[in-house]
Amino acid sequence: MEIVLAIFVGVLTGTGVWLTLRARTFDVILGLTLLSYAVNLFIAAMGRMYSARAPIIEAGRAPSLLEYADPLPQALVLTAIVIGFAMTALLIVIALRSRAESGGDHVDGGEQGAPADPAREDQR
Repeated sequence: MEIVLAIFVGVLTGTGVWLTLRARTFDVILGLTLLSYAVNLFIAAMGRMYSARAPIIEAGRAPSLLEYADPLPQALVLTAIVIGFAMTALLIVIALRSRAESGGDHVDGGEQGAPADPAREDQR
């Protein structure tokens, strides 16, 4: 199970980096979202992947991490999900505003192969 999770985190990271390096704002936003998912899975995997482990100490069981699930990675991932959602919402609003002002979704404000600022081309 661990190898499947490691491969999945690697695929998410690679896809996220590739999309982040693209020249369209939607691709950049999607890439950042995939990167945050990969980090969340990585942090969750650091807390060991157990099933049927109690997250709360019970009477009669030894108080060690061998008997219980570590709650810290779970709390970190939950916090990261909330922060990632807010970051994605903010980036979408900024991208929509940029598209409304520039007329396109290119990161530099212009189409690929076309000058970013037509006024600069007239000065050459």
